[in-house]
Amino acid sequence: MMWWEDLFRLFFPHLCLVCGKRLALHQKVLCLECEHRLPGKPRGDPRTSMLSQTFWGRVPVEMCTALFRFEKGSAYQQLLHELKYRNNRHCGLYLGRLLGYELRHSTFSACDLIIPVPIHPRRLRKRGYNQSEIIGRGIAEITGIPLVTNVLRRSVHHTSQTSRGRLERFDNIRDNFSIHPSAPNCNGLKILLVDDVLTTGATLEACSLVLLRQFNCLVYLATLSFA
Repeated sequence: MMWWEDLFRLFFPHLCLVCGKRLALHQKVLCLECEHRLPGKPRGDPRTSMLSQTFWGRVPVEMCTALFRFEKGSAYQQLLHELKYRNNRHCGLYLGRLLGYELRHSTFSACDLIIPVPIHPRRLRKRGYNQSEIIGRGIAEITGIPLVTNVLRRSVHHTSQTSRGRLERFDNIRDNFSIHPSAPNCNGLKILLVDDVLTTGATLEACSLVLLRQFNCLVYLATLSFA
Protein backbone atom coordinates (compact mmCIF):
# COMPACT_ATOMS: atom_id res chain seq x y z
CA MET A 1 0.00 0.00 0.00
CA MET A 2 2.86 2.39 0.75
CA TRP A 3 4.44 2.08 -2.71
CA TRP A 4 1.04 2.42 -4.38
CA GLU A 5 0.29 5.61 -2.44
CA ASP A 6 3.74 7.00 -3.27
CA LEU A 7 3.19 6.24 -6.96
CA PHE A 8 -0.27 7.82 -6.91
CA ARG A 9 1.05 10.99 -5.26
CA LEU A 10 3.83 11.18 -7.83
CA PHE A 11 1.19 11.93 -10.47
CA PHE A 12 -1.51 13.44 -8.21
CA PRO A 13 0.37 15.25 -5.43
CA HIS A 14 -1.34 16.77 -2.41
CA LEU A 15 -1.20 20.55 -2.44
CA CYS A 16 -1.07 22.90 0.53
CA LEU A 17 -4.60 24.23 1.13
CA VAL A 18 -3.24 27.72 1.82
CA CYS A 19 -0.41 28.42 -0.63
CA GLY A 20 -1.01 25.67 -3.19
CA LYS A 21 2.54 24.34 -3.11
CA ARG A 22 3.21 20.63 -3.54
CA LEU A 23 3.39 18.86 -0.19
CA ALA A 24 6.03 16.41 0.94
CA LEU A 25 4.96 12.77 1.22
CA HIS A 26 4.34 12.99 4.97
CA GLN A 27 2.21 16.15 4.62
CA LYS A 28 -1.46 16.17 3.64
CA VAL A 29 -2.99 19.55 4.54
CA LEU A 30 -0.46 22.38 5.06
CA CYS A 31 3.18 22.87 4.21
CA LEU A 32 5.45 23.56 7.16
CA GLU A 33 5.76 27.22 6.23
CA CYS A 34 1.99 27.82 6.22
CA GLU A 35 1.56 25.77 9.39
CA HIS A 36 4.03 28.00 11.22
CA ARG A 37 2.33 31.12 9.83
CA LEU A 38 -1.11 30.36 11.26
CA PRO A 39 -2.38 33.90 11.97
CA GLY A 40 -2.90 35.45 15.36
CA LYS A 41 -2.47 32.61 17.84
CA PRO A 42 -3.75 33.79 21.26
CA ARG A 43 -0.96 34.62 23.70
CA GLY A 44 -0.78 35.12 27.44
CA ASP A 45 -2.81 33.65 30.29
CA PRO A 46 -5.91 31.93 28.83
CA ARG A 47 -7.86 32.78 32.00
CA THR A 48 -7.67 36.50 31.23
CA SER A 49 -7.21 36.45 27.45
CA MET A 50 -9.34 38.40 25.03
CA LEU A 51 -11.18 35.17 24.21
CA SER A 52 -11.99 34.40 27.84
CA GLN A 53 -13.15 37.96 28.36
CA THR A 54 -15.82 37.33 25.71
CA PHE A 55 -17.68 35.28 28.33
CA TRP A 56 -17.11 37.46 31.39
CA GLY A 57 -20.45 38.35 32.94
CA ARG A 58 -22.25 35.88 30.66
CA VAL A 59 -21.27 32.39 31.76
CA PRO A 60 -18.61 31.26 34.29
CA VAL A 61 -16.21 29.30 32.07
CA GLU A 62 -12.69 28.68 33.33
CA MET A 63 -10.74 29.76 30.25
CA CYS A 64 -10.82 29.83 26.47
CA THR A 65 -8.30 29.38 23.67
CA ALA A 66 -8.12 28.95 19.89
CA LEU A 67 -5.59 27.75 17.33
CA PHE A 68 -5.65 30.79 15.04
CA ARG A 69 -7.48 34.00 14.19
CA PHE A 70 -10.13 33.92 11.48
CA GLU A 71 -9.68 36.64 8.87
CA LYS A 72 -12.37 36.89 6.21
CA GLY A 73 -10.78 36.73 2.79
CA SER A 74 -7.56 35.24 4.16
CA ALA A 75 -6.12 32.16 2.48
CA TYR A 76 -6.51 30.38 5.83
CA GLN A 77 -10.29 30.75 5.55
CA GLN A 78 -10.01 27.89 3.07
CA LEU A 79 -9.26 25.50 5.95
CA LEU A 80 -12.67 26.03 7.55
CA HIS A 81 -14.46 25.83 4.21
CA GLU A 82 -12.76 22.52 3.47
CA LEU A 83 -13.88 21.13 6.82
CA LYS A 84 -17.47 22.42 6.88
CA TYR A 85 -18.54 22.41 3.24
CA ARG A 86 -16.21 20.18 1.21
CA ASN A 87 -16.22 16.97 3.22
CA ASN A 88 -12.53 17.26 4.07
CA ARG A 89 -12.57 15.46 7.41
CA HIS A 90 -8.82 14.91 7.32
CA CYS A 91 -8.38 18.69 7.41
CA GLY A 92 -10.41 18.87 10.65
CA LEU A 93 -8.50 15.96 12.18
CA TYR A 94 -5.18 17.56 11.25
CA LEU A 95 -6.15 20.95 12.72
CA GLY A 96 -7.51 19.23 15.82
CA ARG A 97 -4.13 17.56 16.30
CA LEU A 98 -2.38 20.93 15.97
CA LEU A 99 -4.71 22.30 18.63
CA GLY A 100 -4.03 19.23 20.75
CA TYR A 101 -0.29 19.93 20.63
CA GLU A 102 -1.03 23.46 21.89
CA LEU A 103 -3.14 22.12 24.77
CA ARG A 104 -1.28 19.06 25.97
CA HIS A 105 1.33 20.95 28.04
CA SER A 106 -1.11 23.59 29.30
CA THR A 107 -3.78 23.86 31.98
CA PHE A 108 -6.24 22.39 29.48
CA SER A 109 -4.47 19.02 29.71
CA ALA A 110 -6.07 18.50 33.14
CA CYS A 111 -9.55 18.22 31.56
CA ASP A 112 -11.36 14.92 32.05
CA LEU A 113 -13.58 14.90 28.97
CA ILE A 114 -13.77 16.45 25.53
CA ILE A 115 -17.33 17.29 24.46
CA PRO A 116 -17.92 18.57 20.92
CA VAL A 117 -20.66 21.11 20.28
CA PRO A 118 -23.43 19.01 18.69
CA ILE A 119 -25.20 19.71 15.41
CA HIS A 120 -28.84 18.95 14.67
CA PRO A 121 -29.55 15.42 13.32
CA ARG A 122 -30.91 16.93 10.10
CA ARG A 123 -27.65 18.74 9.44
CA LEU A 124 -25.69 15.66 10.49
CA ARG A 125 -27.52 13.57 7.87
CA LYS A 126 -26.88 16.20 5.21
CA ARG A 127 -23.20 16.77 6.01
CA GLY A 128 -22.41 13.25 7.14
CA TYR A 129 -20.35 14.30 10.15
CA ASN A 130 -20.07 16.85 12.95
CA GLN A 131 -17.05 19.06 12.29
CA SER A 132 -16.60 19.78 16.02
CA GLU A 133 -16.44 16.06 16.71
CA ILE A 134 -13.73 15.64 14.06
CA ILE A 135 -11.72 18.43 15.70
CA GLY A 136 -12.27 16.79 19.09
CA ARG A 137 -10.93 13.49 17.79
CA GLY A 138 -7.71 15.19 16.75
CA ILE A 139 -7.34 16.81 20.17
CA ALA A 140 -8.05 13.49 21.88
CA GLU A 141 -5.37 11.70 19.84
CA ILE A 142 -2.68 14.09 21.03
CA THR A 143 -3.77 14.82 24.60
CA GLY A 144 -5.20 11.44 25.58
CA ILE A 145 -8.34 13.11 26.94
CA PRO A 146 -11.36 10.93 26.08
CA LEU A 147 -13.91 12.25 23.59
CA VAL A 148 -17.55 11.79 24.63
CA THR A 149 -20.34 12.51 22.16
CA ASN A 150 -23.47 11.61 24.14
CA VAL A 151 -23.52 14.43 26.70
CA LEU A 152 -25.03 17.32 24.73
CA ARG A 153 -27.64 17.19 21.99
CA ARG A 154 -29.10 19.83 19.70
CA SER A 155 -32.86 19.57 19.39
CA VAL A 156 -33.73 22.64 17.27
CA HIS A 157 -32.50 23.21 13.73
CA HIS A 158 -31.71 26.72 12.48
CA THR A 159 -30.25 28.08 9.28
CA SER A 160 -26.81 29.70 9.32
CA GLN A 161 -26.31 32.44 11.90
CA THR A 162 -23.37 34.17 10.23
CA SER A 163 -25.36 37.36 9.57
CA ARG A 164 -26.79 37.65 13.10
CA GLY A 165 -25.43 39.70 15.99
CA ARG A 166 -24.51 38.29 19.41
CA LEU A 167 -27.83 38.96 21.16
CA GLU A 168 -29.85 37.76 18.20
CA ARG A 169 -27.73 34.62 17.97
CA PHE A 170 -28.16 33.85 21.66
CA ASP A 171 -31.92 34.47 21.56
CA ASN A 172 -32.06 32.18 18.54
CA ILE A 173 -30.28 29.24 20.16
CA ARG A 174 -30.62 29.60 23.93
CA ASP A 175 -33.01 26.64 24.15
CA ASN A 176 -31.50 24.58 21.34
CA PHE A 177 -29.28 22.40 23.51
CA SER A 178 -30.07 19.86 26.21
CA ILE A 179 -28.47 16.95 28.02
CA HIS A 180 -28.61 13.67 26.11
CA PRO A 181 -30.77 10.99 27.83
CA SER A 182 -27.79 8.58 27.88
CA ALA A 183 -25.29 11.15 29.16
CA PRO A 184 -22.79 9.95 31.78
CA ASN A 185 -22.58 11.69 35.14
CA CYS A 186 -20.17 14.61 34.71
CA ASN A 187 -20.36 15.91 38.26
CA GLY A 188 -16.97 17.07 39.52
CA LEU A 189 -15.34 16.84 36.09
CA LYS A 190 -13.38 19.34 34.05
CA ILE A 191 -15.02 19.49 30.62
CA LEU A 192 -13.32 20.72 27.46
CA LEU A 193 -16.05 22.02 25.14
CA VAL A 194 -14.87 22.12 21.51
CA ASP A 195 -16.22 24.03 18.50
CA ASP A 196 -14.86 25.12 15.11
CA VAL A 197 -15.19 28.93 15.25
CA LEU A 198 -15.68 31.46 18.05
CA THR A 199 -17.47 34.56 16.76
CA THR A 200 -19.94 36.05 19.24
CA GLY A 201 -19.65 33.08 21.60
CA ALA A 202 -23.43 32.53 21.64
CA THR A 203 -23.28 28.80 20.82
CA LEU A 204 -20.54 28.05 23.35
CA GLU A 205 -22.37 30.15 25.94
CA ALA A 206 -25.61 28.21 25.43
CA CYS A 207 -23.85 24.84 25.65
CA SER A 208 -21.88 25.89 28.72
CA LEU A 209 -25.01 27.01 30.54
CA VAL A 210 -26.68 23.63 29.93
CA LEU A 211 -23.63 21.77 31.28
CA LEU A 212 -23.25 24.01 34.33
CA ARG A 213 -26.94 23.79 35.23
CA GLN A 214 -26.99 20.00 34.98
CA PHE A 215 -23.63 19.13 36.50
CA ASN A 216 -21.33 20.39 39.21
CA CYS A 217 -18.51 20.76 36.69
CA LEU A 218 -15.91 23.16 35.32
CA VAL A 219 -16.07 24.18 31.65
CA TYR A 220 -13.06 25.01 29.45
CA LEU A 221 -13.43 26.15 25.84
CA ALA A 222 -11.28 25.49 22.77
CA THR A 223 -11.93 26.32 19.12
CA LEU A 224 -9.97 26.11 15.90
CA SER A 225 -10.34 29.80 15.18
CA PHE A 226 -11.73 33.05 16.53
CA ALA A 227 -13.13 36.05 14.69
